[in-house]
Amino acid sequence: MSEPQMVYGLHAVRALLKRFPQRVRKVALQLRRDDDRSREIEALSREAGLRVDRVDAEQLRRWVGEVVHQGVVAQVEPIKPWTEADLVEAIANTPDALVLVLDGVTDPHNLGACLRTADACGALAVVVPRDRAAGLNPTVRKVAAGAAETTPIVTVTNLSRALKLLQEAGLWVVGADAEGPHLAADTDLTGPRALVLGAEGAGLRELTRRQCDYLVRLPQLGSVESLNVSVATGMLLYESVRQRAKGR
Repeated sequence: MSEPQMVYGLHAVRALLKRFPQRVRKVALQLRRDDDRSREIEALSREAGLRVDRVDAEQLRRWVGEVVHQGVVAQVEPIKPWTEADLVEAIANTPDALVLVLDGVTDPHNLGACLRTADACGALAVVVPRDRAAGLNPTVRKVAAGAAETTPIVTVTNLSRALKLLQEAGLWVVGADAEGPHLAADTDLTGPRALVLGAEGAGLRELTRRQCDYLVRLPQLGSVESLNVSVATGMLLYESVRQRAKGR
């Protein structure tokens, strides 16, 4: 059996109880917390056949550390990590698959925000490198508000090789670059696509950039040099969603 994960925060725990209650092992609420949102957590837990434990703030702190847990913590059977082979198989069974690739995003808040947007935009999975990048931890899960439990993360040892594997599986690889020759809105982001975004500040690494089929840029009218990676991810994913909806 997999090592359980502690998920905290009202939105994250609520999303799990509504979508994947079978993966929740137990739920704990802070003593004397009694409001509409905590009562909903209790009701969803009862529907899933789970008992809700009432514990003090110190117990919650021992479980998840010094974080804003909002008085609710759940112990969860983690989603099974995908291998590259799992991803290739899923692509073969998903028409017009959309995959998000993050090249060295180190801030867990940014990774969590990217996961949340990827889930909202129907991305099949998120690919991240094993080294020099944020991993899936409680902070990521909290920011992702449940998306870390629904959107598979594929951790790869060699990102350039993984991109080649995606191309062989039929995906066109589109990298986001501030100096890209094409605007994202003028580039076809429908059909099977992998959207690749780089680390905060540094952007795409040279090896990653060379592996992309296209490089696109997002419109910037102000004076800042680059966008936050989670903001850029949201803009590029939603541009793909817009084009796909228009095509339908």
